[in-house]
Amino acid sequence: MTSALPENLRAWPYEPPARDVRLAIERLARTDDVMHVAIMPDVHLANEVCIGSVVATAATLLPDAVGGDIGCGMAAVAFEAGADLLASESNAMRLLGELRRRVPTNRHRGPRDVRSLPDDFKHKSLSSPDLSNIARRDGIVQLGTLGRGNHFLEFQSAAEGGLWLMVHSGSRAVGQAVRAWHVKRAARTSTGLSRISADSHAGRAYLQDVAWSRAYAAANRRAMIDAAVEAVRDLFGVRSVEGSFFDCDHNHVLTELHFGQNVWVHRKGAMSASEGERGIIPGSMGDSSFHVVGRGEASSLRSSSHGAGRALPRGIAASRTSTAELHRQLRGIWFDQRMAASLRDESPAAYKQIAGVMRAQRDLTRIERKLRPLLSYKGT
Repeated sequence: MTSALPENLRAWPYEPPARDVRLAIERLARTDDVMHVAIMPDVHLANEVCIGSVVATAATLLPDAVGGDIGCGMAAVAFEAGADLLASESNAMRLLGELRRRVPTNRHRGPRDVRSLPDDFKHKSLSSPDLSNIARRDGIVQLGTLGRGNHFLEFQSAAEGGLWLMVHSGSRAVGQAVRAWHVKRAARTSTGLSRISADSHAGRAYLQDVAWSRAYAAANRRAMIDAAVEAVRDLFGVRSVEGSFFDCDHNHVLTELHFGQNVWVHRKGAMSASEGERGIIPGSMGDSSFHVVGRGEASSLRSSSHGAGRALPRGIAASRTSTAELHRQLRGIWFDQRMAASLRDESPAAYKQIAGVMRAQRDLTRIERKLRPLLSYKGT
């Protein structure tokens, strides 16, 4: 940041931001109706608004400050087994094979594999017929699918030796369609961001579609958790721990009470961290992850980072990482080695060190559990 920060901006830096990141943050803080901005330590450049940003407005909705993967988040569950279940290559490869079959990365292969939307979706709807058609076309065949990029399914070892599963995914094609639909019809702020009056028909429609997308993203994670739990049970006779499942998301807009008034809080790559609220903060596919509890820090808009955050853009990361180097960085972690060339942009070196991110936000969250990766399943 510059030496003179905008008065409505607070940051928890992991490192001094690059110039393009700094300019994007300052632009956001100058935007019409923006009351407060909190920047998380995993901040990095993205279209329009940086990932790792939290924004409070009085009466305006900013779709760019939510992004397209609406409701993207994390889910976790424990197993009635120790991490030594995946100590052998045989067990790990059998599990990877079942994950490839049961948790597609793009869409289900045929009608027999398609999962129905949960019953409570019968009482939810999207705001336009076009979006409803997309939900019927893509939403059904993508429910229970992982997606690509930084989305993953990972088996992990807790410090006490217990086995955990973590899933990172979101609303897939539906969320992207919702963003595109509303941005196309939105007005513009003086800084060029899309804006919608919250107290308008368009605003109510956007909020309705955000709520639908968040619910879909949560159902998507739950479907993948269920599929992976069934795979472990069928392969090894091991069940999940009853009551251990929990879920959180980090791309949304909600009305919340801050600084004595109700405001619209937008989180893009940032997690709600109210006092006592549980959350999940992953590292890279070669680094530790954390289960945390929020501290409710007011100046962060009761938020925290959503992960480690990228240190290198995808193209640069891929060009700097050979397949041999990726294998070195992932030594001791099971993954589909046939995909090594395609995973170079997701190498651990492409991300910030999660330990430094957690230190930078120690007044935002309290660590409940540290986990290390055992087996990583990703799409490309």
